[in-house]
Amino acid sequence: MVERDLLFEIGTEEIPARFASWVLEEILRLAEAELNAAHLFVGGMESFATPRRIALFLRKVPERQQDTVQELRGPAWNQAFDANGNPTNAARGFARSRNVAVEDLIQKNVGGVDYAFAVTRTEGCLSRDVFLDVLPRIVKRIVFPKNMYWDDPSFRFARPVRWLLCLWGSEVLPLVVGKYTAGRTTHGHRFMGQKTLEIPDAKEYMDILYDNYVIVDQRKRKEKMLSGIAALEKEIGGKADLSQELIEENLFLVEYPVPFYGTFDQSYLDIPAEALTTTMGHHQRYFPVRDAEGKLKPFFIGVSNNRASNMNVVREGNERVLRARLSDASFFWKEDQKRPLASRVEELRTILYQERLGSVYDKVQRARALALEVGRRLGLGEEDLLLLGKAAAISKADTVTHMVYEFPELRGIMGREYARRSGEPERVARALQEQYLPVFAGDRLPTDVLGALLGIGDRLDTIVACHKVGLEPTGSQDPYGLRRAARCINELLWGMSLDVDMKEMVLEASACLDISPETIERVYEFLRQRATVQLREKGFSHATVTIAMQVAWQRPLQALRLAESFATVEQEAWFDGLVTAAVRVRNILSKTTAMPPEWNEALLREPAERALAEAVVKIVPEVERTLAICAWNELTHVLSQLEPAITTFFEETLVMAEDEELRRNRLCLLSRCHELFLHVGDLSRLKK
Repeated sequence: MVERDLLFEIGTEEIPARFASWVLEEILRLAEAELNAAHLFVGGMESFATPRRIALFLRKVPERQQDTVQELRGPAWNQAFDANGNPTNAARGFARSRNVAVEDLIQKNVGGVDYAFAVTRTEGCLSRDVFLDVLPRIVKRIVFPKNMYWDDPSFRFARPVRWLLCLWGSEVLPLVVGKYTAGRTTHGHRFMGQKTLEIPDAKEYMDILYDNYVIVDQRKRKEKMLSGIAALEKEIGGKADLSQELIEENLFLVEYPVPFYGTFDQSYLDIPAEALTTTMGHHQRYFPVRDAEGKLKPFFIGVSNNRASNMNVVREGNERVLRARLSDASFFWKEDQKRPLASRVEELRTILYQERLGSVYDKVQRARALALEVGRRLGLGEEDLLLLGKAAAISKADTVTHMVYEFPELRGIMGREYARRSGEPERVARALQEQYLPVFAGDRLPTDVLGALLGIGDRLDTIVACHKVGLEPTGSQDPYGLRRAARCINELLWGMSLDVDMKEMVLEASACLDISPETIERVYEFLRQRATVQLREKGFSHATVTIAMQVAWQRPLQALRLAESFATVEQEAWFDGLVTAAVRVRNILSKTTAMPPEWNEALLREPAERALAEAVVKIVPEVERTLAICAWNELTHVLSQLEPAITTFFEETLVMAEDEELRRNRLCLLSRCHELFLHVGDLSRLKK
């Protein structure tokens, strides 16, 4: 069978860099789904993206779809054919409904019964015809995080589509998307390449565009960009801050990367390093440069999409832009230091947090009270509480400074710097920055408990307050980031081993806001759900997480440790036996009337039931003690002592004895066992 490569290119106006890595995966996912549904199987798929094009490359595409064979079951064979093998009306009707000859029906056994089957075979279509339908559908199924309409109201995309190219080998597939029909024409680099290019064959696509300063393959484009940056690093004697996020952004902003370096005045290094790197990286997409000791140097590295005849002009233009930004930052830095940070707290009264929740100042006071209460419950000393209260009082004061107003990404960081220069203790200054950690899942945690408690108080107030005014998340909508807030609280509690009772803290937060009992229950359920999701993400089984949340949901640290303890014994034989027994106990009791968990010692006639009763009497107080002190490893050890007794009981004792007194007494004993199992989280749920 003849096989050819297929190239499909969507030419656009400049697509935002943040969409590029997403669409690379999305177009492959959609293509795989569509081709599988069409029974068209190719030798390989790759996707490529630049600011002006998205390309899908399919290798070794066959000439036709695979033929499809379908077996359709009809009546039982003995109903379709009589004893002499002649077809009955049932066989004729079935064959006619499936458009096959009655003599073509086959006999096939299913579940011990012979049935008549009709076999239909559909010849595959030409691949070119399939692609004319499939590829436009793939394009229309790509839904970017943000989309726009332009000249065709029935079609939307991240940016307007300007051309389509589709080649199967050297053959043009004239598919249509919106008002565009695919051809073999593409476009080179906007400044350095030919405006119009004819691609004779799919295999020549990459080379022709490369000759016109378009490196379509993002991996090769990245390699060229990084090698150019490495050469500049040697030239200026520094090391660029190559964050993955900034690399990705620059990679998808250019079609032909041309790294260059620039300089700025040494005096700007007096500004806090984070302010400089934010200005360079976040706003200008430059890579900051550091020396061997990690200190910033007065250099930056940028990536141009144009290899100018005189790169000095490019460098000078970028230096001029950065100089203006740094000049602003320097001005803000000096102006902000004219007042102590604490003097700005009153300004927070003028900033509305939410119309029904008051000002930012009001929120700060609520969060401060919560942070201090958590600190007291954790046993912090007076000195720590004093520092925590001071940090909480000025925790949001930097948001009204010039620097943070201009660069919101620097909140907390500038608070730390201004606090230091206002003479605040170092731990207070550091807490102002660390209150926002972790910023995202897996991010670093605070180095000091003060920052963690500030973050917990602020986030918990946000969760409770938003529930009060009906702003809890719905579906994918979470405008106040409550899910992220709950996740961060749990990561702080787990990562820093903070044993906080969230149920008690919700009540504390609710008291400040006068919240109804119904709303408080909604907050509880929200926190339970978030902790459950996070524990499942850690790899614990659904049953283990369910039990952990039953026993200790309000204390996330203990819920995690309980799940860890159960996870270590889940595979042990004794634990499997205990869980099996718990299931049997539950099933037996579900078929009887409720029994009191007290039994008559005199009616314990069998050695196995006496042994179980003795084990229960001995273990119950031990279980209650270990639960009270959250000694989860000790709890599993105590439970292991119950397993032999209850397993032997079921092996040697007839629970449902004919004697009514004996039967009732044994059910009472099992009722006590069931109560014990429920006390540690309904062990029967762990049965696989």
